[in-house]
Amino acid sequence: MTRKIRPGRRSLLAAAAAVPAVAALAACSSDSTDAPSLGGSGASDGGAASGEYDAVIAGGPVAEDSAISGSAWATAIKEKGKLVRGGTTANQVFSIIDPATDKVTGFDAGITQLLARYILGEGGEEKVEYIDTTVETRETMVQNDTVDCVIATYSITAERLEKIDFAGPYYLSGTSIQVRTEDKDSITGPADLTGKKLVTQSNSTGIQAIEDNVTDPGDVETLADNESCVAALKQKRVDAYVLDQGVLLGNSKADPDVTVVGEPFTEDPYGIGLNKEHADALELVNAFLEAIESDGTWKKLYEATIGQVIEGDAPEPPTVGDLPA
Repeated sequence: MTRKIRPGRRSLLAAAAAVPAVAALAACSSDSTDAPSLGGSGASDGGAASGEYDAVIAGGPVAEDSAISGSAWATAIKEKGKLVRGGTTANQVFSIIDPATDKVTGFDAGITQLLARYILGEGGEEKVEYIDTTVETRETMVQNDTVDCVIATYSITAERLEKIDFAGPYYLSGTSIQVRTEDKDSITGPADLTGKKLVTQSNSTGIQAIEDNVTDPGDVETLADNESCVAALKQKRVDAYVLDQGVLLGNSKADPDVTVVGEPFTEDPYGIGLNKEHADALELVNAFLEAIESDGTWKKLYEATIGQVIEGDAPEPPTVGDLPA
């Protein structure tokens, strides 16, 4: 679908405070689109982090029995013996599957596995069923209980909060720009997107980010998924791909032909999508997030995943419960 987005207001938001600079992303590229996961056997970029990742997950907290029995949502998960997560297993930084081992690793994958351990107890991190979602299907799959939760670089917005609950936020990201690596010097920020052909995912925060921050863009194409947007960029049908930085970093790590440029220019808090009908789920998952932030698990997970591709110290985690109005 191609749409003409009205001229933006050029009201650039402050870059996400928790997102370090991404000026140097050389470490984000691998030689193969089939690169192993960060915690997978023989991982190339994240090989040194493999044992670190596994140790972080194995050392995560476990909820008190009273916390689980006091939550119908958590009790149902414990009774079926697994946590069903909606998301992706195709993002090299946040959630990627190693086809040789079926092991899923990354920041969002780690949050998922830690949540499963918190609910199911020792070894619970191994009891996760991963179901693919898209930006078009996430809310529906939460609402109809196809999944227990969605953990998928899922930005919390006021519009989405009308449909589902969000635990968190658990990470602050922001909208960024991805270009063909050959163009990384000519497009470095929103000011360079005037008159350019852009692509973003349908039903994503990228649409509003373009409206608010890009003056007189050319045609803006909206496509159903990340893979289609990357293909449009590489095939030179568009000049830049605008979306949440977390997704774009995964693309850059997987494919040296695309590069993230500049700093994030919006603030996008990630949350865990939950069914509004399970109010007890929100309380329990927020308690889980507070636990992994306070005991240092969150920081260790960041260092073993996102910290492998973004330079600098781990940021302070966001305040749980601090949601957009």
